[in-house]
Amino acid sequence: MIPRYSPSAMAALFSDEARFAMWLEVELLATEGWVAVGDVPADAAALCRERAPEIDAGFVEAVAERERITDHDVAAFVDVVQDAIGQPEGSWIHYGLTSSDVVDTALCATLTRAADLLIAASGALVAACANRARECIDIPVVGRTHGMHAEPTTYGAKFSLWALQANRDLERLRTARDRVAVGKLSGAVGTYSNIDPRVEAHVCASLGLTPVPATQVVARDRHAEFLWACASVGATIEMMATEVRHMARSELQEAEEPFKPGQKGSSAMPHKRNPILSERLCGLARVLRGYLSAGLEDVALWHERDISHSSVERVILPDAAMLTLYMLEKTKGLVEGLVLHPERAMVTLTESSRGLVFSQSVLLALVAGGISRDAAYRIVQRDARTAWEEGRSFRSVLDEDPEVTLGPDALDDAFDLTRTLRHVHRFTDALEDLG
Repeated sequence: MIPRYSPSAMAALFSDEARFAMWLEVELLATEGWVAVGDVPADAAALCRERAPEIDAGFVEAVAERERITDHDVAAFVDVVQDAIGQPEGSWIHYGLTSSDVVDTALCATLTRAADLLIAASGALVAACANRARECIDIPVVGRTHGMHAEPTTYGAKFSLWALQANRDLERLRTARDRVAVGKLSGAVGTYSNIDPRVEAHVCASLGLTPVPATQVVARDRHAEFLWACASVGATIEMMATEVRHMARSELQEAEEPFKPGQKGSSAMPHKRNPILSERLCGLARVLRGYLSAGLEDVALWHERDISHSSVERVILPDAAMLTLYMLEKTKGLVEGLVLHPERAMVTLTESSRGLVFSQSVLLALVAGGISRDAAYRIVQRDARTAWEEGRSFRSVLDEDPEVTLGPDALDDAFDLTRTLRHVHRFTDALEDLG
């Protein structure tokens, strides 16, 4: 992933140094597991850990140099580690293992730690949305369906629904973490032909993983589920960002992204305050969905394994984890800093809509007054169209219509914004169960 979208905490998990360090830990734990079984001398295992090389840029380069000969990254890694430890102790490194035992167990351990970062960031986003929801639950804004004025809602209702959806993503991330928190050290086709299951149990317990039956590789539906959770986060963020982009349009001006001192919205037009972050988030959500597609294609491998998934995962798993964390952190900032314009929203609600957002309330009042629903619908539809085409208030047209048999009090009630929004706190009540 390019540095622009690489949070340092997540990038560190997927660096070459971190990858080799995790491989080395799996190898050393396996050697120690053999000690418990009784097949490796305890002093040899102790010397392996004592003499284990420092995983730094020099080590990474040494493995790369060796790989130019072996054309096999794990074999090159094992050679360099064994050389650093020395013989005869170094020969116990990789004893009874196949490459996937090391790579897959290390990868799952890394993805588990990556999921922990995503879970923390996801929880922070949920909290940010919930806080804004409670802050502005009573501030009205026009609700829209099909992009058209529908009925009144509130800013807080929008934030509440964001919080609830983000919380479902949080639950998906927790499930995905559990799904990838597994390991296998069961040999070439997973039958433990040359390794004792107790070695696998020791390594997995030390890494916080659960041993699972496998072929030569851990089943890739687990990794696909991790990518699905990331893509779902992206879809939720895209939903939020799309709403911000619409509300920020010049014709609406109901909300806008935070704009810091010194920021420029356009290189050519000084007046611009473009929703650039929201647009960026929408674009990155597309990338996450692409990673999911590739991850799903990795599930079907030949027989007990092939490596068609390997090259794909080297790109999509680190990049998906980094992008998801980047998007979560940026969206939290967007939510917390989103500038609302309640006065503009009220102008739209009371003037720009000409009162048409209360059409259903008028319809129901007419029905309650004894007019058939179809007849009432036609009256309201006709008067609403008249108000829109003539640029008049909907209420004034209704007042002049002899077929509208409602008294002033009934019409006042139909146009009462407080009555319309009297149940809006149900949105924030739902937030009490989050977590």
